[in-house]
Amino acid sequence: MIITFKSRAAGDVIQFGEVAKRLLGIIGKNADSTTGIITVEQLPDALARLKAAVAAERAELGGRSRNDDDEEQQGGPPAITLSQRAVPLIELMEYALRDKAPVTWGV
Repeated sequence: MIITFKSRAAGDVIQFGEVAKRLLGIIGKNADSTTGIITVEQLPDALARLKAAVAAERAELGGRSRNDDDEEQQGGPPAITLSQRAVPLIELMEYALRDKAPVTWGV
């Protein structure tokens, strides 16, 4: 499943379902909902939650890239971090907040 986040403030952000559900859960939205909205009033809190989760992951990794460890231990492609997954949505939400436009998905 693919979920597309939309706002008239910027281009669409397309995420695989499991990734999108994780991001929605972090910002306090129902991760099982196939449609929804982040209102202009909700954007500051949603941004703060997402940025805090990214910062927590970075602190947990102790400044190291998760990719360094994964490549050495598993011999496969490096894992993608929460930060890498979240940045496009964070940017979309920042543009939406600036332009006072909601962010929707599944509509």
